[in-house]
Amino acid sequence: MSCAAPIADDSLRFQSFDLLATLVAVVHSDGTVLFANAALEDARGISRRTIVGSHFPDSFTEPGRLQHALQSAGDNEFAALRYDTWLKRLNHEALPVHVIVTQTESRDEIVVELLPLEQQARQDREERLAEQAQANKELIRNLAHEIKNPLGGIRGAAQLLELEMDSAELTEYTQVIIHEADRLQTLVDRLLAPHRRPHLVGDVNIHEVCEHVRLLLSAEFPKGLQVVRDFDTSIPEFRGDREQLIQTVLNIAHNACQALTAQIAQGSACLTFRTRIARQVTFGKQRYRLALELHVIDNGPGVPDAIKDRIFYPLVSGREGGSGLGLTLAQTFVQQHHGLIECDSVPGCTDFKILIPLP
Repeated sequence: MSCAAPIADDSLRFQSFDLLATLVAVVHSDGTVLFANAALEDARGISRRTIVGSHFPDSFTEPGRLQHALQSAGDNEFAALRYDTWLKRLNHEALPVHVIVTQTESRDEIVVELLPLEQQARQDREERLAEQAQANKELIRNLAHEIKNPLGGIRGAAQLLELEMDSAELTEYTQVIIHEADRLQTLVDRLLAPHRRPHLVGDVNIHEVCEHVRLLLSAEFPKGLQVVRDFDTSIPEFRGDREQLIQTVLNIAHNACQALTAQIAQGSACLTFRTRIARQVTFGKQRYRLALELHVIDNGPGVPDAIKDRIFYPLVSGREGGSGLGLTLAQTFVQQHHGLIECDSVPGCTDFKILIPLP
């Protein structure tokens, strides 16, 4: 009994580490593990009970580097040390990680934090996307308001001018001005749409959302398009804005259908809605126990390389005559649900993945 008590006590003292998405172990300077968080347990594929009490340097392909770092930390040679190495995993290839060894206030307790390098790259990408989305939002809102006021003046002046004209030929010109002003007004309204409409939260069934979008697409593309439903029916309802999510899925799916024009003409176009539950996922610098994973997959030509990194930016479109707003609005709506959209595209397979936390 005396041996088990310290482990239980350590679990309570360090349990806040379980809330972190990064992999964390608390070890003695001799390498014995005092505590391992849930993320480390998941990454290694072995239980916390097995990790605690083990010799932590043996968890790496180069155990000597961590052993030396722990001894140096125990001798107070540094406050924190960083290096890259490989973490062993059960039934998987070793995972490349960035190791941070940090001293604590307790004399013989050292925190070893592991950042998976692929995860770190993804987090950096997500941060850039979030920052860019926020900058875009501010730019769009300010630009739209700047355009809106003079646009109304131009349209009004054209209408007054038209009343003073007797020539039908000249009236055609004022009609062009009015028509183009209305077209720009519509564009401005679409830019401002996500900022005007309140976020209406209710219970959402994601399969009902997908089915609604499927019916809309079937009406617009009655021939040549096969829509495949690959649903995990165990996914629970969650709190969200149903209309926003319908618009999100519709924007992505409609873009896909427009990219599938050649395949639709040949009768070989395929669009797939796939739902899954993702477990212990990290996005937006936060770890979630469960998340909805909705894939919208098409067998089209793929996203052009020239815009692949910018497809969620406003006014960027791979289609001639496209507004470049559909994916921007979709990303905005999903971010309002604390989620994100990712895209993986090669010729013959474009996969837009929507991730939304589940309760």
